[in-house]
Amino acid sequence: MQKSQTALVLIDLQKESNFGLNNMNSVIQNSKQLIETCKASNIPVIYTRQINRADGIGLSIGEPLNNDGTPYFYNTNTDQVEIFNDIKPDSSDIIIDKYRWSAFHETSLDLILRNLGVTDLMIGGVVTDGCLMTSVFDAYFRDYNIHLIHDICDASNEGAHMSAMVNMANWVYNLKVYNTANMVKKIKGDQHDYWKADQVDSLQFTPETLREKYKKIVQQGKEVL
Repeated sequence: MQKSQTALVLIDLQKESNFGLNNMNSVIQNSKQLIETCKASNIPVIYTRQINRADGIGLSIGEPLNNDGTPYFYNTNTDQVEIFNDIKPDSSDIIIDKYRWSAFHETSLDLILRNLGVTDLMIGGVVTDGCLMTSVFDAYFRDYNIHLIHDICDASNEGAHMSAMVNMANWVYNLKVYNTANMVKKIKGDQHDYWKADQVDSLQFTPETLREKYKKIVQQGKEVL
């Protein structure tokens, strides 16, 4: 991963609170540390925002609605669409607004990344089993190298988060998984740990073994650079 060919993509770190995400305080603090490290190294920071128009134009089929017909999630008539204040973008940052889960679906993200000469994506955000996972798969389908930072990801429940992480680990063949501390070390050129699968579908799981398989991903140290 060359810093000149790398970008940080943060998926939907918005004020939307209806998902009941319990780990957002740590997600925000970890994201803040990573943002600061990237900016010190001249690595572009790209934010995505899920946008659901209050007038209903462009909504997905079956999008949950309030009693008045406005969207329940990411309503543009509320501050739910805004990035958290502690990590809000500045004038040098890029914001991609999207109308579907994946950050690549009919947005300018791929064009911008290629214009910047990016080949490697550091990526994280919410929710793990929705917008984050679909964005990771779409990035992989577009031949980007994926560096997933697991402790800036969160989902509405532990099982959803774990299963999404394991599925990405099984099927995104070039995926590497880091925690924030190890990604910061990597950016700075220091020794760091990460997880990478040694074969396809290496973390097959059952309901009884899901937590055990998940721990293999987030316990750093399988490979060291």
